[in-house]
Amino acid sequence: MPTGQINPAQIQIRLITPQDSIPAITRLLHRAYAKQVAMGLRPLAGRQDDAMTAQRAACSECILAVAPASEGAQILGVILFEEQEAASFPTFFLRPEVCHFAQFGVDPDAQGKGVGRMLLQAVEERAIARGATELACSMAEPDRDLYDFYIKRGYRHVEYWQWPYTNYRSCILSKTLPARQ
Repeated sequence: MPTGQINPAQIQIRLITPQDSIPAITRLLHRAYAKQVAMGLRPLAGRQDDAMTAQRAACSECILAVAPASEGAQILGVILFEEQEAASFPTFFLRPEVCHFAQFGVDPDAQGKGVGRMLLQAVEERAIARGATELACSMAEPDRDLYDFYIKRGYRHVEYWQWPYTNYRSCILSKTLPARQ
């Protein structure tokens, strides 16, 4: 199914499987983060290799948005829930009531079709199921369009952070979650 013909009802949100293509996820991330790279930023997801993509998927709950395709599944988006990494984390991420997500990317051809909304909903549901009252993320401060994207979805700025592998300051944003039912 070409991404221009996406039927939201056919999109499946699920965990990564061994059958999913790591190179396809890496290519998707490079396309999704191309705007930031063009701004002169160095987001990890915009330049990581397949080995790093696989490592990050293995150290998190890697959630994919997939659509049926003639051969297997077409990966439209990816998000990491509760990624664990060697770098120290922002202090807000370490609070017991906070869950976080990272490496959120949607294929540019699939943007504006509800894929990102479904991925964000999936991590919100996971966070609520874990008893979290906040869901946080890190985003490149210079990318004001992305900042506005999150603010419109109920996120607020809580602190700044400098990751050791980027060339920009990050905004740590968080959203208050509804209580678990």
